[in-house]
Formats: sequence, C-alpha cells, structure tokens
Amino acid sequence: MIPALLRQAPFRNLWLGQTISVFGDQITFLAVPIVAVLILHADPAEMGLVTAAALLPHLFFSLPAGVWLDRVHHRRRLMIVVDLLRGALIATIPLAYVQGWLQMPQLYAVAFLVGSLSVVFDISWSTLFVAVAKRDEYVQANSLLNGSRSLSGVAGPSIGGGLIQLFGAPLAMLVDALSFVASALFLVRVDAVEPPVEPAPGSIRAQLASGLSFIFRDPIMRPTIMSAATLNLFNFGFQALFILYVTTYLGVNPGLLGLALGAGAIGAVVGALLASRIGRRIGIGPAFVLGLVIFPAALILVPLAGGPLPFILAALFTMEFVGGFGVMILDINAGAIIPARTPDRMRGRVTGAFRFINMGVRPIGALIGGFLGGMIGVRETLFLVTIASLSGVVWSFGTPVARLREMPETAPG
Repeated sequence: MIPALLRQAPFRNLWLGQTISVFGDQITFLAVPIVAVLILHADPAEMGLVTAAALLPHLFFSLPAGVWLDRVHHRRRLMIVVDLLRGALIATIPLAYVQGWLQMPQLYAVAFLVGSLSVVFDISWSTLFVAVAKRDEYVQANSLLNGSRSLSGVAGPSIGGGLIQLFGAPLAMLVDALSFVASALFLVRVDAVEPPVEPAPGSIRAQLASGLSFIFRDPIMRPTIMSAATLNLFNFGFQALFILYVTTYLGVNPGLLGLALGAGAIGAVVGALLASRIGRRIGIGPAFVLGLVIFPAALILVPLAGGPLPFILAALFTMEFVGGFGVMILDINAGAIIPARTPDRMRGRVTGAFRFINMGVRPIGALIGGFLGGMIGVRETLFLVTIASLSGVVWSFGTPVARLREMPETAPG
C-alpha cells in the first residue's frame, strides 16, 4: 500500500530527489576517505582535517545563513542552484585524478565548499519540509525520508564499494555528482507554497542571537540540542578515523567493507519502519532518549574487532545493524520534535542556530579524533570517543523531553 504522503505530488517529488541524492552520498562517504588513505596516503591528522573541512562551514555560516534565509522568498529555487553547484564541485575530484593533479588540498577545498553550500540547502530544507507536509504528518514524513536514507545505507555501501573496486574511488564519485543533478530536477517539480517571509526586527547582531536565545531558553529544545551535540562531538572523532582504522589496521578492502556496511544497514531500515511505532508506544521523547543510547553503544564493536577476517566483518555488520537501528529511532523522533516546536517566523534562524551547535561541534570532534589518533593511537582513540559519546543522554535526564508523549506544541516566538 502506498503511503498517503507519497500520493501527494509536492512531497513525492521532494522525497524522490532526496532519495537519489542520499544514494549518491553513500559513494562519496566511502570514496573520499579511501582516496585520502589509499591514493594520497593521509595520516590520522590529515584524516581529521578532511573530515573537519566538510563540517567547518556549519560552524562558520549556520547562524548568518539562518538570518539571511529568513529574508529569502524563493528558497526552493536557491536549493536547485545549490544542488547543481555541489554536483559540479564533486565532479572536479575525478577530473583532477584523471589529469594527475589530485592532492590533499583539493580534497580539503572541495569538502569545505560543498559543506558551505550544504548549509544553505539544509536550512532551506526545513522551510520546504513544512510546506509539503502538515503538522500531523511530520513523523510519517520523517519516516519516509529516513527510510530512503536507511535503504541507501543498505545498497549504497555495497554499490559504492563495488564501483570503487572496479573504477577506483575518484571515478566512482561521478555517480554522486550526477545524483545532485537528479535532486535538482525533482526540486524543479515541487509545487508548494512556502511559509511567508517575515524579516526579524532589530540589528543583525540581535537576529543572529535570537535563534540561539530561543533554543537555550526553551525547555524542550535545549536538552534536545545538547544531547545531540554531545553525541555528535565524539561520534565525529570516531568517524574521522573509522575508514583509516578498518582499511589500514584491520586490512579490510573497500569492496568487503561496502558489503559489510551495506548488509548491516538493514538495521536502519528496520529502525525507520519501527521508529514511529516506538514513539507512539513509549512516547516520542523516550524514543529519542533510547536512540541516544543504542546508536553510540554499537560503535564499541569496531575497536573490539580483531582476529580472522570473518570475525572482523561480523563485528562491522553488527555495529552497522544496531547503530543504524538506533540512529533512525533518534533522528526520526527528533526530526518531528524540532520542526513542531519551532515557530514559522523564526524557522530559518532557529534551524541555523540548531545546526550551528549540532553540526558545528562535528569538525571539532573530527579534529580531536585526528589529534588523539596521532598522539595515543587510533584504536585507543576509538575506544575513548565511543564511551564519551554515550554521555549525550545525560542532558535529557529529568527534562520535559524525557517525558514527552506526543509532539510538543509550537513554542511562543
């Protein structure tokens, strides 16, 4: 049976474009660190830098982008341009590789520029999302969008690993470049009325601060962002070293790594299917808290992995299955709480502030991971950041989030 939302053309086109795009992203997720490690021979510090380069724009630009986008009337058109520019930038990597020009500085530059454009796209996305889904459809809409993401996690690594084995990591990235073009074409077909633009009063400085002030004063938004940000700070210390550790220290080739992660990502599909049911059963807030525990706890299997190759692959599969299940429970329920709580007239500024914190800590985590990997060892760092990422759940203890049974009311602006 086709879900009701997919029978609505505006949401369906948005969903189809993003589904194609996230499949392409899975290839680049594997390909960029493999290019860095196996072709350009990056060390732990350089791996931290390439991961941080893609994420630093969220720290630098989220707040001003949120203020600016609250003044932009046609954010969908802007998203189309951004998609095309991201595809062009990704395509420069295989081009440089074929010409023999590819170096680490280009990886840093492309990662930073694509990350900068992604800030604009993602903040605009929050406006388009509420234009194509009604308030009581947020959980279902997030389930469908995250379902695509989880399916891409199943097929994407396997396809990506196979393409990388056949053509090499740089050339495989052409598929991701084309996926951005496909996303743009579907965005052209989205016909929805965006929420009206209401520029905030006061100075630019006051507008920059207003999103942060709203989040930290709100009893639901504050623990939500602090929990997620703490988890992501340490999780990206883990992500910066994961490909390096698995390919270099454990000796897993890209094809087998893609198969293990792709098979394990079935857990994310299961999580996407069950997240709304779990939220209804135990409450949307407790489901968010549950995800804060399950997702990071699964990562401990990576530094514990060792011995014969089948045992290593089994550990990677289990990590991806359990972690994928947990991250879907976390993201789908959080993805309903946040837009439901945010007033329309502040959506750009609040989304920008939320991403400034939640995404801004990620490059810091990646740099910490790369630094610690070089100082105390890669495996030891993976143990440390995995245990530390579990501390994110502490921010939700005793807060209204942990007791939230249904979607919260929109907060007063």
